[in-house]
Amino acid sequence: MKTQTIGTSHLITTRLNYGCMGILGSWSDPDPELARPAVLAAYEAGFRLFDHADIYNRGRCEEAFGRILRDVPGMRDEIIIVTKCGIKFPGWGMAEGVNHYDFSAGHILQSVEGSLHRLGVETIDVLLLHRPDILMDPDEVAEAFSRLRAQGKVREFGVSNFTPAQVRALQSRLPFRLVIHQVEIHPGRIQCFQDGTLDQCLEERITPQAWSPVGRGLYATGGVIPEEVSDPEPQMHLLRTLDDIAHAHGVTRTAITLAWLMHHPSRIMPVIGTIRPERIREAATADSVTLSRQEWYTIYVAARGERMP
Repeated sequence: MKTQTIGTSHLITTRLNYGCMGILGSWSDPDPELARPAVLAAYEAGFRLFDHADIYNRGRCEEAFGRILRDVPGMRDEIIIVTKCGIKFPGWGMAEGVNHYDFSAGHILQSVEGSLHRLGVETIDVLLLHRPDILMDPDEVAEAFSRLRAQGKVREFGVSNFTPAQVRALQSRLPFRLVIHQVEIHPGRIQCFQDGTLDQCLEERITPQAWSPVGRGLYATGGVIPEEVSDPEPQMHLLRTLDDIAHAHGVTRTAITLAWLMHHPSRIMPVIGTIRPERIREAATADSVTLSRQEWYTIYVAARGERMP
C-alpha cells in the first residue's frame, strides 16, 4: 500500500487508514469477538494507521485494540496510532449533565493517561482534539500539549471537525505544527472543498483525514438511497456516475469513492470504518486507482448537483 508523510512530521503511514469506532459492533451490546478479525484483516490488507477516540464504545475499543497489540508480535512497531479526546457525555467522563466538550488541560492530560493504559502503549503517535470546545483556551491547550510531548506520551497533535479560524487560533499558541485535521468528507458532503478547510491544509501542510468517507455506506458498493429522501434523483445520478467510472476502471464503487478523495492535492487520508474483512480488502484496492482530472470533476459536478460556473 502506498505511503505518505503525516503533515510536517516525520511520521509515515499508508494513505488509507482504519477506523476503530465500530470494532465491537453496537455500543449498547458490544461484542469483543468482532474486533480481532476486523483489525487483523485491516493489518493484513496493509493498513498501517489505526484511528481511535477515548469515547469509542466508552473506552472498550481502545481496550480491545490493546489486547490485539499484545497478541501480535511486532505490530506496534509497524503502525501509527491516532486517538482523540475532548468529548464528555453522561456515563463517560461525568455522572450526569449534558453532552459537552472539554479542552481543559486537566481533561486532556487525564484522557491521554486513560488511552495509554487501555491501548497498552507508552506513546500515542498523534492526539486529536475531537470536536471544537467553544470554551477552548488555546494557551491552556498548548500547555497540555507541550507537557505531553516533553513527557514522551504523545508525538504529534491535530484536531477534528474544526473551522479554519479555530485551527488558526490554536496554532497561534503552539510551538510546533498541527499535523492532522480530521473532518467529514465524501461525495455527499463537499463543504470542505469550498469553505477553506482543505485550502488551509494545503497552506499549512496539515494532512486531512476523512471520516465517513463513503457517507455511512451510501457511496460504498451496494449502498442505496434511504426511503425518507424526498427527491432521490440527484443522489441516484451521483451513484450512477460513481458506478460508471468504477466500471471504466474495473473496480467497485467503494474504491472509486475513496480514490476520488485521495486524488485531492491536500493528500486526504480516508478512514475506513467497516468491520467486514471482505469490505476492508475491497477498500484497499482504492490505493491502485488513479483518476483523470475529467473523471474527478465529473464526480464533483454530480455531487454539486449543478454545472460548474
